[in-house]
Amino acid sequence: MNCRIEDMRHKEVINVYDGMRLGNVCDLEVDTVTARVAALVIYGRLRFFGLFGRDDDIVIRWQDIQVIGDDTILVNYNSPVRTKGPPRGLGAIFHG
Repeated sequence: MNCRIEDMRHKEVINVYDGMRLGNVCDLEVDTVTARVAALVIYGRLRFFGLFGRDDDIVIRWQDIQVIGDDTILVNYNSPVRTKGPPRGLGAIFHG
């Protein structure tokens, strides 16, 4: 099956690990040596309409893709565990 980047952008990415919707494909990482797709990138969600920046991007390695269907892409993605760190953005002004 051949698929254009434009077609990939309309596919919804679902995590089979927990059934969560991760978003839509926003970008691709390409290995320029082998000319192969290395990963899918889903941009992080905007925080408060973008005024507080955005969450980290989700990068899904090509090996973690289970199925590419007509409307969805099923992936096996374990999100990194975040430890509570110092506030970011304007929250740092109010907390420190």
